[in-house]
Amino acid sequence: MAGENALLRYVLRDVLLAAAVTGRADPAPLDRPWPFLLRWTRFVGVGRARFGVVVNALGLALTVIMIGGTISLLSDESMRRGAEMSAATELFIALAVTAPFVLRDLHPLAAWRWSFLGTLLVDVGGWLSTPYVPWGAITALACVYTVAVRCSRDVTLGVAMLSFAGVWLKDSETALNASVLLVPPLAVGYAVRLRQTSRRQLAEQRLRLAEEERRHQDAEAVLTERQRIARELHDVVAHHMSMIAIQAEAAPYKVDAIPDETRRDLAEIRATALDALTELRRVLGVLRSADGAETAPQPGLDRLDDLVSNARAAGLRVTTRLDGDLAGLPPGVGLTAYRILQEALSNAMRHAPGSQVEVEASRADGIVWLGVVNGPPADGQAPGPGLPGGGHGLVGMRERATALGGELTARPTPDGGFAVTANLPVKARERT
Repeated sequence: MAGENALLRYVLRDVLLAAAVTGRADPAPLDRPWPFLLRWTRFVGVGRARFGVVVNALGLALTVIMIGGTISLLSDESMRRGAEMSAATELFIALAVTAPFVLRDLHPLAAWRWSFLGTLLVDVGGWLSTPYVPWGAITALACVYTVAVRCSRDVTLGVAMLSFAGVWLKDSETALNASVLLVPPLAVGYAVRLRQTSRRQLAEQRLRLAEEERRHQDAEAVLTERQRIARELHDVVAHHMSMIAIQAEAAPYKVDAIPDETRRDLAEIRATALDALTELRRVLGVLRSADGAETAPQPGLDRLDDLVSNARAAGLRVTTRLDGDLAGLPPGVGLTAYRILQEALSNAMRHAPGSQVEVEASRADGIVWLGVVNGPPADGQAPGPGLPGGGHGLVGMRERATALGGELTARPTPDGGFAVTANLPVKARERT
């Protein structure tokens, strides 16, 4: 019993009531793209207009033609039968059964409801040999097709049920033929909707997959860049640990009389430093690339001139402005600053070849300030492969700056160029 009540409630509320009153159709924007088979119209000028505007303009033109044809048909048939019809009646009947055609694209359900009521209530039996006005029947079938394309399955089912019931109420003698004529627009329209829905879902799925792939690539780039930073900073840390071990071993020989307890402390410091070096080498064995390409000495800002020379040789017009004690930076800070400038110059070469580039590096108040600002590409220059140096673009630069507790910003400039700025603390600070 409960199942029967649920079925009845579904049919009355979700099917019939939705079709008659509450249902809504999918919107059809005026600027929607032209169908593939009609894109050739752009070569004759028509295809350059908005597709929705063209559809509604054609609908209005056809509606005017159908109204005129209906009035002419009613006038001729009424005179032939000797039952003259007033001009107002002819216009009323023509509008009642054909005017919904102009609403078919913008408001398909409203157009069908108007057509359904007009066709059901208007009686032309005294003037025509058929209970249906020919142009009105065409309008009704067009509205049914549009509803099947633009409305949900439940609404389309309700429209079909009411339409079949309407033709039997209208005239039982022609109801079977009218029902047969209703099947093709309903079936074809629903098939078109299924095809459009499948395409839309496939496009949304592809978009989600592309977004997930992009997030995966960004996450992978961050992890790879962190490994690269760890490999490069290993040499810096290992150097300091080696100095600690050497100084702890040499200290007892610098002083003749040194307490035994101090000797033991220095020996323990040396042993701890050596243990730390051993652990660093183990970590390095995991992080090093197989070809050993990362074992070269790591650069700092002392090699900035070589970096700028390479950029100029690649076609960039580079000017530099340096300020402060950049030569005395801690190795980790110098390495990070060098890599950020290297990647920024590589991006400039890749995306704005031949452009004017301003490179700035300064040190003040315990902060290293970096800036690389490039203009738009030079005339006739095509994007190139960039400068050698590796990295992962903005993701890698930002990760390097964050690793030292600094900040990096990257944004386009009003003149069509790009600006990368960063600040790095000379002394490491706690990351929150």
